[in-house]
Amino acid sequence: MIDLLARNPAPDPATLTAELMPSARFEDVRFGTYRPNAEYPSQAAARDSLQTFVDVAQPRSGGLRFFRRRRPEGRGVYLDGGFGVGKTHLLASAYHASDGTRAIMSFQDLMYLIGALGMNRAVDAFRNHDLLLIDEFELDDPGNTHMANTFLGQLMPGGTSVIATSNTEPGALGQGRFNAGDFQRQIQGIAERFETRRLDGPDYRQRGTRPEDVFTAAEYIGWQAAQDPDTLAVLSHRDLNRHLLKIHPSRFAGLLSGVSAVGVLDLVPMTDQNVALRFVHFIDKLYDLGLPAVFTGASLGTLFNDTYRYGAYAKKYSRCLSRLSELLRESRQSTAS
Repeated sequence: MIDLLARNPAPDPATLTAELMPSARFEDVRFGTYRPNAEYPSQAAARDSLQTFVDVAQPRSGGLRFFRRRRPEGRGVYLDGGFGVGKTHLLASAYHASDGTRAIMSFQDLMYLIGALGMNRAVDAFRNHDLLLIDEFELDDPGNTHMANTFLGQLMPGGTSVIATSNTEPGALGQGRFNAGDFQRQIQGIAERFETRRLDGPDYRQRGTRPEDVFTAAEYIGWQAAQDPDTLAVLSHRDLNRHLLKIHPSRFAGLLSGVSAVGVLDLVPMTDQNVALRFVHFIDKLYDLGLPAVFTGASLGTLFNDTYRYGAYAKKYSRCLSRLSELLRESRQSTAS
């Protein structure tokens, strides 16, 4: 069994950019495997427009960038929609469809990378990229928004195109393009380079289902028996939270290197927002890596205080709960099969 508490991977700026490719969960997705919800035509429309955007942004043979010849400055697409409508699927599909130099990362990963490299080195690291794909763009932190504005404002004039996604809160879906408006106001220096594509629809992770319950003790025993004991990692929620505070978030993927499955036991409500946000980022990594995972203890609805779930970082917490529910459903289905 792997002891995550014994691991403390140090930030390694030299390797950060080398890891920026679709994670295991999205390595096989393509535009052709995207299944738009027929009740929401905006999903198919977003897929088609994104595929066209990537085709135009392809570099020409011999190293010349086709889109640079036609448009000296990079252009952007902003996918705005709720949770679980397939935005990350489309983003990873764009990565796979591109033949140019490209990188894909979450917005939070970009912030950690800029923090590790510094602004100038971060811009230099991506200056020759044809396409940059940023998932879960967040406008809830003025400092991060300013960094993103500065980074993209220096990068895109040189010819790097950008595709960004972000979530519209479920409660804001009836208010028009809530996120798109925020994006254009706060990213003032580069907003005119972006076209907005809206994806409507329900969260596919919850489509036709209710949120999953955590595992019972008996369910957990059955699940653990089916795992590889040499590469399984099991620890309590309290121990995990304490350990995550010691590790730079950019290395959470390194923390999970070589792990085949994770069990987090005895979930407890989190009353410290710093602890809660670290846990959210850990779940994002766990989910992206496609690792089987189970959780026992407190129900998912009690993990985050309502002041967090409806505060400045509401999108982070809603996304985390959606992904936790899907991880539990996947593990429950695998155990039953």
